[in-house]
This record gives sequence, C-alpha cells and structure tokens, in this order.
Amino acid sequence: MKIPRKPLKKARIEIIPMIDTMFFLLVFFMLATLTMTNQFSLPVNLPHAAGNQDKPPQVVALTLTKDGKLFCDKEQVSTPAAAALRLVQQNTGGVIINADREVEHGRVVELMDAIRQSGISRIAIAVSPVGQSIAAR
Repeated sequence: MKIPRKPLKKARIEIIPMIDTMFFLLVFFMLATLTMTNQFSLPVNLPHAAGNQDKPPQVVALTLTKDGKLFCDKEQVSTPAAAALRLVQQNTGGVIINADREVEHGRVVELMDAIRQSGISRIAIAVSPVGQSIAAR
C-alpha cells in the first residue's frame, strides 16, 4: 500500500519586501543627493584677479527706536550723518531701515537723506506683515 504524500510546495521569491526596500533606498539616495548640491547657483571655478580683493558690499541695518536712539548694526551712533559716514567706511551696498512706528516721519526722512547724500542708493524700509503682533516678533 502506498502512503499518499503531500505535494511539495515550490519555493517562491516574495518581491513585495524587495520592492519596499528598493523604494526606501531610492528615496534615501534622492534626499542625500539633494543635500549635496548647491541649489542657489551653478558651481563654477572662478578665475583669480588682483583687483577683486575687497569683500562684496554688505547690507547694513539702521534702527531708529521710539526714544530717538539711532543704531548702526546694534552699535549706537549719534546722528544720521555719523551713520552715513560709517556706511561709507564699511563699503555698504544697501541699507535696511528699521524704524519704530512711533518715530516721527521727519526723522526717517532725515536719515534717508543722509544715506542718499553718502552715495548709497539701495535703501529699504523694514515692515512687519499685517496682523503680526509685536510679541510674535
């Protein structure tokens, strides 16, 4: 008498876990290569020149407080003319004016006039978005 045997199961390769692993590796390498690239400009090898030894002009913040004090990058200056002189000495490319909303309009205009007379034409006035409270800053 023959004893019936169970049919042997064929070995199978499960591909679902392999697909999951490959997808994880794909996402990992995509994110890793994005962090390695310079996203703001194209990478180039710049030539050397003796005339380009100066640092590029920087943007400087001038602050007028409500109690009448004037600051140039967190250092107090006495007058708008002194602030403009400091801007020229620092090779400033642009200025951002942070004036308190309670400062008189004439003081801001006086500061802007002193900056323009020093030869700096890039002037911006800082504002906060509508609805943003003072505590949120």
